[in-house]
Amino acid sequence: MDRNLALEVVRVTEAAALESARFMGRGDEAGADRAAIDAMRRAFNAIPVGATVVIGEGSREEAPSLYVGEEMGDGTDSAEVALDALEGASICATGGAGALSIIALAEDQTFFRCPNTYLEKIAVGPEGRGVIDLDRSPGENLNALAEAKRVHVGDLTVAVLERPRHEKLIRELRGAGARIKLLAAGDLSAALATTRADSGIDMLIGVGGGLQGVLAAAALRCAGGDMQARLAPLTQDEVRQCYAQGLTDLKRKYTMDDLIRGNVMFAATGVTTGDYLEGVRFFRGGATTNSVVMRSQTRTIRYLQTTHHFEFKPEY
Repeated sequence: MDRNLALEVVRVTEAAALESARFMGRGDEAGADRAAIDAMRRAFNAIPVGATVVIGEGSREEAPSLYVGEEMGDGTDSAEVALDALEGASICATGGAGALSIIALAEDQTFFRCPNTYLEKIAVGPEGRGVIDLDRSPGENLNALAEAKRVHVGDLTVAVLERPRHEKLIRELRGAGARIKLLAAGDLSAALATTRADSGIDMLIGVGGGLQGVLAAAALRCAGGDMQARLAPLTQDEVRQCYAQGLTDLKRKYTMDDLIRGNVMFAATGVTTGDYLEGVRFFRGGATTNSVVMRSQTRTIRYLQTTHHFEFKPEY
């Protein structure tokens, strides 16, 4: 794929972030999500690539736009696209931290076809690449990461979703001596934050959304980080979804190469300020956005602060 596409797709996440950010703190989760989806779909029409959605807003029956299988764009290059127009709709609606708009592009058969279930995950930045193992205990992984970073375990901060299912995990992490950042929602932003030294987050661990896990893996691939995952369906319906897709070994450990099977381009824009990106800031007649654009092939990472003057913005 043309490397210039990486800078094109960030316009798509910017459009979605700008529209959904107007709903921040207004308690309208559905409205924020709908605004992001509509804006992302319109903006994608300006991208010179033909793409098929493989991770999106649901099935065709569940989502009127950006559904899995939808064909978008009219360019001569073909690609598959994984996206989340608003990762953290509830976060945005309550004015919380870390809502993002995300999109990733790759050649065919690059993204792991994850059913709409949960994944057990562990994610680290570049310094932890190759030292984590989902089959080890939390303490063993912390010791390995601390050794790789040449710090004490007590200097590490681990992000974990604050859920009843993680009570035992949190006790083990505290017992090992690590600091913990409990997340109300949205572990994707925390996974990305492990790649940024000034974020203060060294590891993400726990059970969270599977589709968000694949998107996080795309970014970690670009940034040189590492991730492992295992299917963790919480209901019998989710188990059936896994089996329907031929994923019958629920104990299998998926490595980065399983989750992302080739080169990928990734872009994200902050909707609300989090550990990884700052959120949208409005001013009279415009707004500023903060985004990241990455390419795994060159491991190029660009952080962009963009000023938008609405009087001059294109109508997609």
